[in-house]
Amino acid sequence: MKLTILGGGGMRMPAFVRSVLATGAHDFDEICLLEPDQIRRDTIGRLAVEIAGALGRPGTVTVTPDAEQALTGADFVFSAIRVGGDRGRVIDEQVALRRGVVGQETTGPGGFAMAMRTIPVVLSYCELLHRQSPDAILINFTNPAGLITQAISDQGLVRAVGVCDTPGGTAEHLAAFLGASRDGGPDAEPASASFGYSGLNHLGWITSARLDGQERIGEALDRFEELQAFDHRFAAFDPALVRRVHALPTEYVFYYYDPERYLRGVAAAGSSRGEDILRLNEEMLGALAKSFADGGVRDAWAAYSQLLGVRRDTYMHTDMQGSSGQDEARARQEALEHPALDAAGIGGYEGLALRVIDGLTGKRPAKVIVNVPNSGGVISALDPSDIVEVPSQVTSAGLTPIPVPELPRHARALVEQVKEYERTAVQAAMTGDAELAAVALALHPLVPGSTVARELLAAYREQHGQALAYLR
Repeated sequence: MKLTILGGGGMRMPAFVRSVLATGAHDFDEICLLEPDQIRRDTIGRLAVEIAGALGRPGTVTVTPDAEQALTGADFVFSAIRVGGDRGRVIDEQVALRRGVVGQETTGPGGFAMAMRTIPVVLSYCELLHRQSPDAILINFTNPAGLITQAISDQGLVRAVGVCDTPGGTAEHLAAFLGASRDGGPDAEPASASFGYSGLNHLGWITSARLDGQERIGEALDRFEELQAFDHRFAAFDPALVRRVHALPTEYVFYYYDPERYLRGVAAAGSSRGEDILRLNEEMLGALAKSFADGGVRDAWAAYSQLLGVRRDTYMHTDMQGSSGQDEARARQEALEHPALDAAGIGGYEGLALRVIDGLTGKRPAKVIVNVPNSGGVISALDPSDIVEVPSQVTSAGLTPIPVPELPRHARALVEQVKEYERTAVQAAMTGDAELAAVALALHPLVPGSTVARELLAAYREQHGQALAYLR
């Protein structure tokens, strides 16, 4: 079985490769990393290749800049690309921030700009995949995940599902807070718990939490201040607002509920998350090059693990707390004993993607929260063709959305508004219509109207240059 990773030079890919090969639980004869950038092929790609060798699987991992080679013979394709790289993300954020608007990677103007750069590139890969491996299944990590998956679905050339670990991670932490027991490893839903969840990617709410057959969502809302102290994901939310909505938001809803806090946090920190990531990734590339020059794969793995830990520990720190948190994170990581190269274990969105593969191949059916068409009207206010983020049963027959409790009125209204923005943005990207792109941006609830939308779009087109030149 061949797995191809688009964006194979991404920072998380060596950890993914190590986990898959160390567990030995997945039957990949080849993992092909597609990476156009030479520096990343020589550092990130090299680390993944040498990890495979160190784990007794030499030749399993390959790295190439050739898309046709990468996609030919693929059974599954992970899409994790970043068109424009880290510097493109910084532009996305800063253009919005200079106008006093939320500038975030996946939400609002930043997510819009990233999507408009990315959709044509992803769809061109889908055309090639359709020609070279028509039976392959594409698993989309590329952000903004729901919007990109919508474009792939609308194109209709390949089977695709979007994945994000935010909903599952939120449910897992809520279960731990409520005292649920666990069974089946870090990727599995707690054995005694089941959750109602629905929305769009990075705009979803937990509407039900049943533990040992008892509904506990009311208790979680009543004890929300305790939950905030227990889990940083909830720390930035206003308890009274959450109780009024009567559902637990996932962390990205923060940008909709308190944009001013985000703006003040970035101002206090003196840099956006994208700028922090740019510096961390440049440090990572330098550290890996030095490790390979001075030592070998185990030295490179040690440097990589530490910096990846810093990145993980500072997730959303700037946005919610007004500082990067890197000094504290570096001190923690330096004091930790990092997993050995051959240690098993996998989680995050990679673990979720592998659960999808296990289900689709018939190895292990599962219940997962993924981005799929709204077939059966799981979210009744949306169209059947709309991509939504809901629990789904995954088997060899495919992915089937599972009925969940209705979203509260407030959440439903916000989802409807954002979905209309997504529909319009995808149509603009697929037709190259600049006027429609401006309309799409004006429809987003974080953008204060048409005038600002047009100013933002003009700035993005100027700064991103050729990547947005297709808009006419």
